[in-house]
Amino acid sequence: MTAATLSGPSHAPANGAPARRVVVFLHGYGADGNDLIGLAPFFGQAMPDAAFHSPHAPEPCEMAPMGRQWFSLRAYDPDMLRRDPSTLGPALEQMFLGAEKAAPTLDAYLDGLLEHYGLTPDKLVLAGFSQGTMMALHVGLRRATDRAPAAILGYSGALLGPDRLGDEIKAQPPVMLIHGTADEVVPPQAMDAAQEALRVVGVPVETHRRPNLPHGIDEDGAAMGRAFLDSHTKAAG
Repeated sequence: MTAATLSGPSHAPANGAPARRVVVFLHGYGADGNDLIGLAPFFGQAMPDAAFHSPHAPEPCEMAPMGRQWFSLRAYDPDMLRRDPSTLGPALEQMFLGAEKAAPTLDAYLDGLLEHYGLTPDKLVLAGFSQGTMMALHVGLRRATDRAPAAILGYSGALLGPDRLGDEIKAQPPVMLIHGTADEVVPPQAMDAAQEALRVVGVPVETHRRPNLPHGIDEDGAAMGRAFLDSHTKAAG
């Protein structure tokens, strides 16, 4: 596979045939690709012709000896966000620069996957968790229209640099955001802010709050996300 500067676990199509669509899982801060690849069998029940890839983020995690990070979170203070949600905007702006630095590496990885499988970008979908959601939105909305993913699914994340998006957006793939109401790491208000910013630039966005769910993915949220990704790549050819 060319341009594959990222690596990580993968899961072949459940039907045993060549892949006709590709799901890329993007993990959160301090985890690695093994964290989300476990979703592949569940998603594969509805998408048996899909290959699943879950790359490790490019940097060692600054605060976890075995984990990885897409960018630094040293300036991120979830306790402060819980006390004062108005600090969310400045915090996301600071993280924007980190995502911008990591974006070319992820971009090249996505291109390499499509080349490897001989598929067009409309057969590619991104599914992120937490920091992975931030990367999925950052990269997916900035890929040229003829390279854009078919859809973006984001769990427990946020949209970085919302004020910049109007000048930088190149594609408007449909987006589904799912967030727990008891999230102690990324406040659920981040989903509301992302929804508003995405609608301003014409991105179709659907949001779901999961009652009493902390920072994670529950079974109902996984089922909703699976149906969403399946519906936007159903006509794989």
